[in-house]
Amino acid sequence: MREAIHCALEKMRAGQGGPFGAVVVKDGEIVGRGWNQVTATNDPTAHAEVVAIREACERLGTFRLDGCELYASCEPCPMCLSAIYWARITRLFFAATRRDAARAGFDDDWIYQEITLPTAQRKLHSTQLLREQSLTVLVEWRSRTDKTSY
Repeated sequence: MREAIHCALEKMRAGQGGPFGAVVVKDGEIVGRGWNQVTATNDPTAHAEVVAIREACERLGTFRLDGCELYASCEPCPMCLSAIYWARITRLFFAATRRDAARAGFDDDWIYQEITLPTAQRKLHSTQLLREQSLTVLVEWRSRTDKTSY
């Protein structure tokens, strides 16, 4: 955890991103390190946890991080939490809470509230198109014997 916090502080002070850091650990060794790079890279998905997961996956040569732990300097936002689940990380540790982050100007609570609403009630206007055409792709995927499930 100290390394995640150190990374957040060091990179923030260097002007390389926001005040968040994360590390992925496998068998006691750091295999992925990340810090918030949203403004540095103009990438809204470049949160510390996502960057650390990407590095760990590349380093380990896999898209599944079973048996890994993620240490984050702050409670993950909904996007990062989803990435942690998709990566199959075994344990999550975090330092500051999402309410602490909100007091610093990073309020994710509205996203947590939005995702619990039915699609039609969300602020993001969403329209479904071409469902039948898309279903043919999913049906073909389901029948493939050479697929890599994830």
